Amino acid sequence: MHGDNGRKGSIAGMVFFEKHGVEGKDFFNFFPLKNYSFPLHFHRAYEIIYVNNGQLYVSIDQKEYLLKENDMVFIFTNQIHEFKTIDCSDITIILFSPELIGDFFMNFKSVIPNDNVLHSESVPFSKLNSVYSQKSFIYGVCAELVNQKSFSPVQQSAQAKVFYKMLLYVEENYSEDCTLKDVAKHLQYDYPYLSKLFVQQMNMTFTDYLNQYRISQACYMLKNSQQTVGEVAAKCGYNNFRTFHRNFRKITGKAPREYRAIE
Repeated sequence: MHGDNGRKGSIAGMVFFEKHGVEGKDFFNFFPLKNYSFPLHFHRAYEIIYVNNGQLYVSIDQKEYLLKENDMVFIFTNQIHEFKTIDCSDITIILFSPELIGDFFMNFKSVIPNDNVLHSESVPFSKLNSVYSQKSFIYGVCAELVNQKSFSPVQQSAQAKVFYKMLLYVEENYSEDCTLKDVAKHLQYDYPYLSKLFVQQMNMTFTDYLNQYRISQACYMLKNSQQTVGEVAAKCGYNNFRTFHRNFRKITGKAPREYRAIE
C-alpha cells in the first residue's frame, strides 16, 4: 500500500481503531480529525497523534498527558490508550505497521517509553506520499524518541491480559450483538469476575464503555461518509434507532444530524 496511503479523511481511516499492522508490512495511513475523542483501545500498529491546533488529553497505559499545538505522542504496539478533546482540537492520526520500521521494531519491541511525548514544529504531511518519505519521517521520530527518552521493559499482569482481551472483543464485535455475557462465554471466564475487573480498570461498566465505543465510531462515520444516520446506527450495533439517538445525545450532547452538520 503506497502512493494513496496518506489519503486524508477517507473512510479507510475507519480501520484506524482496529488491529492495525497486519494488513501488510508497508501499511501506512494518516488522516485529520477535529474535535474528536475516542475511548480506551489498543492495536498492533504504531500510532502517532500530532496536535495541529487546540488541546488534547491523552492517556497511555494509565499515564496522562496534555498535548498542545505541535506536540505529538508516539504510541507503541499494544499500548492501551485513549484521547479526549479539550474545548477544541485539530489533530492528525498516523498509523503504520511495525514492519515498516523493522529495525526499530526488533530492537524496541520488548520495551515501552517512560514518556511518549515529543515536540515538533512542523510535520510534512503533504510529502508523505511514498514509502521512502514515510520511512524517513518515522525513523526521524524514532531517533528523537531514542535520544530524548528512557525505556522500561513491558510488564503485563494476568489481569491486564484478560482486560486487553475484553477490549479486543469489543473492537471485533461492536457492530453486532456484544454483551458481557458474550465476552465471558468467549473468554471462558465467570461473568461476575469480568464485570468487577472491567469496572476496576475503567471506572465504568462494560455497557457504558461499549456505548462510548460505538458512538465514537458513529461520530467518525457521520463526518467521513455519506451513509445515512440509520445506516451508521446499524453499522455501530444499534438495531433500535431510538436507543442510538438517545445514547448519541447523552454522550456527545448533540443529535446525530446536528453533529454531522458542524464544520
